[in-house]
Amino acid sequence: MREAEVSIHTDDGDMDLFVCRPEEGGPFPAVVFYMDAPGIREELRDMARRIATVGYYVALPNLYYRIGREGGYGFDLSRIGEDDGEREIMFAAMNSLSNAGVVADTRPLLAFLEGEAEAKPGPRGCVGYCMSGRFVMAVAAAFADDFAAIAAYYGVGIITEEPDSPHLGVAAIRGEVYLAFAEQDVHVPEAVLRDLPGIMESSGVAHRIEIYPGTTHGFAFPRRSAYDKPAAERHWERLFALFDRRLRA
Repeated sequence: MREAEVSIHTDDGDMDLFVCRPEEGGPFPAVVFYMDAPGIREELRDMARRIATVGYYVALPNLYYRIGREGGYGFDLSRIGEDDGEREIMFAAMNSLSNAGVVADTRPLLAFLEGEAEAKPGPRGCVGYCMSGRFVMAVAAAFADDFAAIAAYYGVGIITEEPDSPHLGVAAIRGEVYLAFAEQDVHVPEAVLRDLPGIMESSGVAHRIEIYPGTTHGFAFPRRSAYDKPAAERHWERLFALFDRRLRA
């Protein structure tokens, strides 16, 4: 495995990325891994490595770069329940992000990938968890010619009352979308699960929506109390099948 920490310039400063890829056999289709609310930590780097091991160039951007490395990312979830201050800092960081901001950050990120010899030209993939469910849908619509495979797991904010709600732009997506949710998730309203299938159907976008039985929010993260190994392995199976279909053809 080859991996590195790199930095790219955006309109708002320098954004750091964790990138990884296999040692041999490149160039590889590129995948952008959008982080969840706790931010960049070894758990996410390990997940990025797992994607890379099956033949992809993976970029994991620090979306919190605007508040700086000292501003807080890689939050320790084990402390969140005991430290209201830690929780407040994490939610402040999460709420500092916007769909438009992540779309803006994705533009130079895609330009960076175009310049990487080991990142294969052509269709890209993206995956997001938790807070980044809305972001992958937003970037998939904004960069419809780039993203051919889009996945989100227990994604929040996909349907909101805001004028920039990602569900309003799904018809622009040209890639295939896979959305998976936990059976019990306090962060995803039942109305979203009820309305999303119809929205996706009417958009004409190739998609699949699944609810994983017996799971709760965070089931794919190995260091979470919600971790469910069978569901997590199913999540990898679905993700790799999507990427294989759309990025290797």
